[in-house]
Amino acid sequence: MELGVDCLKAFLVGGFICLIGQILIDYTKLTPARILVSFVLAGVLLTAIGVYKPLVDFAGAGATVPLTGFGFSLAKGVTEAVDEYGLIGVLSGGLTATATGIAAAVTSGFVMSLIFKSGDK
Repeated sequence: MELGVDCLKAFLVGGFICLIGQILIDYTKLTPARILVSFVLAGVLLTAIGVYKPLVDFAGAGATVPLTGFGFSLAKGVTEAVDEYGLIGVLSGGLTATATGIAAAVTSGFVMSLIFKSGDK
C-alpha cells in the first residue's frame, strides 16, 4: 500500500511540473530551450530558498526526475562542496553531483546517433 501512495505522490507532483511546462509551450512564445533553462534555474532557486527539498522528500522521483530536479542536484552539489572545500566548491560541486546524469545523457545520445540516421524534417 505504501508503494502505491509513493507512486501516486510522484505521479501527481511530476505531472504538475510537466503541466507547467505544457502551459508554457502552449500559451507563451518561449522556445523549448528557454523553457528547459527556466526549469533548471527554477530548481536551483527553489532549492536556494529551501522550498524544493521538502518537495523532494514528499514526492521522491516526481520531483527529482524533471528538469527542476537537475537544478536541485546542481544546487545541492554546490552547497555540499562549498561546505567541504570552501569557495572552490562553487566550481566543482555542481559538476560532481550531476556527472552521472550528464554521462548517461551523452552516452545515450551517442548510441542513438549510431542506431538512427539524422535528417531534416
